[in-house]
Amino acid sequence: MIGESWVTTTVDKLEEWGRNNSFWPLPFGTACCAIEFMSVVSSHYDMARFGYEVVRFSPRQSDVMIVAGTITDKMAPTLKRIYDQMPDPKWVVSMGACACSGGFYRAYHVMQGIDEIVPVDVYVPGCPPTPEGLMYGILQLKEKIKRDSKRRLKEKRAHGDDSGSAAA
Repeated sequence: MIGESWVTTTVDKLEEWGRNNSFWPLPFGTACCAIEFMSVVSSHYDMARFGYEVVRFSPRQSDVMIVAGTITDKMAPTLKRIYDQMPDPKWVVSMGACACSGGFYRAYHVMQGIDEIVPVDVYVPGCPPTPEGLMYGILQLKEKIKRDSKRRLKEKRAHGDDSGSAAA
């Protein structure tokens, strides 16, 4: 048996590994923060090493929405519709002061944070946020997903459900 390799794991761990290392982001860029997002996916910062290399502009092929920029009240229903079209599990990154809190726009037509319409998993502050800040936010999202999957696995084991934990 020279040259053969064996790998043993559980289906849950394999699923967690795939989920943490193959994000497909959907950029929803409306302002200057979108320019910073573009620089993050360029060769200088190389987000491909974290599994973010496939940027999708279809909500049905994405699992992470990155909202970058000012969201007005007219855009809110469209943002919500796109979020609803994404398959589960899905996550949202709010990028920049305008998406996080309305920024310096304290007007009737600007949403004071996208968390009014979609649940936000990670906030990336700044005006505009630096590419390093977005990379840090994406790494924080990966850690959050790991924590959530470990919690779900513990709950599943506590309820006596062993499906998916057989060796692969």
